[in-house]
Amino acid sequence: NGAVNPSREEILEDLQILLAHDFKLIRLYDSKENSRMTLELIDEHQLPIKVLLGMWLDAEFSNHERCPWLDEPIPDEKLAENTLENIAEVQRGIELANRFKDIIVAVNVGNEALVEWNDHMVPLEKVIAYVRQVKAAIKQSVTVAENYEWWIQYGAPLAAEVDFLGIHTYAAWEEKTIDEAMPYTIENMEGVVNALPGKPVAILEAGWASVGVEFGERASEAKQARYFRELGEWAKKANITVFFFEAFDEPWKGDPENPLGAEKHWGLFNVDRTPKEAQK
Repeated sequence: NGAVNPSREEILEDLQILLAHDFKLIRLYDSKENSRMTLELIDEHQLPIKVLLGMWLDAEFSNHERCPWLDEPIPDEKLAENTLENIAEVQRGIELANRFKDIIVAVNVGNEALVEWNDHMVPLEKVIAYVRQVKAAIKQSVTVAENYEWWIQYGAPLAAEVDFLGIHTYAAWEEKTIDEAMPYTIENMEGVVNALPGKPVAILEAGWASVGVEFGERASEAKQARYFRELGEWAKKANITVFFFEAFDEPWKGDPENPLGAEKHWGLFNVDRTPKEAQK
């Protein structure tokens, strides 16, 4: 509520900050205005940045019985609106993928829209239908971003449709210490590979909060820097693409009454764009 979209100048500044720190592959979560503008700026300024483009899927099913923060059912009218918007979003993503085919290297259809605790659930058969639609319309690889546990338990039908598996793994949310973080990340990754052999994999989200009352002393810039370094070293050795979550802090996320909530503090850069310890 009350969100103000960034200007072209602000987006360009962010892209230049990322380039200055040697980030040349970024993930965008939807195909709406800000993502389109980002792609236009990369193209216009011939920036050496490639993109994993997202298509955001909103709730087509009310998951109020399993989502901890959905207090009541999502009205049927809202679900119907969301379905129409999802159809439009997929079409926008297809158009962007074809327009910026030299920049967009892969496309992600839906983000945590299947895991049991989410507030924007889309039935598996609908996600598969969207994936098939996108694959028929573009040349890039197509995936879906989901929690590692979902892939292991329920992912076989979707794995048969996508070009590679997009995995999310967060050791911090599962109460691991920084010493346990990398072994746990690798364990999660290997669990998906063993459950769904023969498919390429990429980690589309893994990170460590620099501040977070939920994590106590486990959250710090020094620990974030350590996880960033260890994750990068492992990814290079294993030849696996990893997206570190995330570039910049997002203070509007989570409880507005709790400025120290972890949701706000996953960035490698502060809101004022100064680098945290991992990027110094």
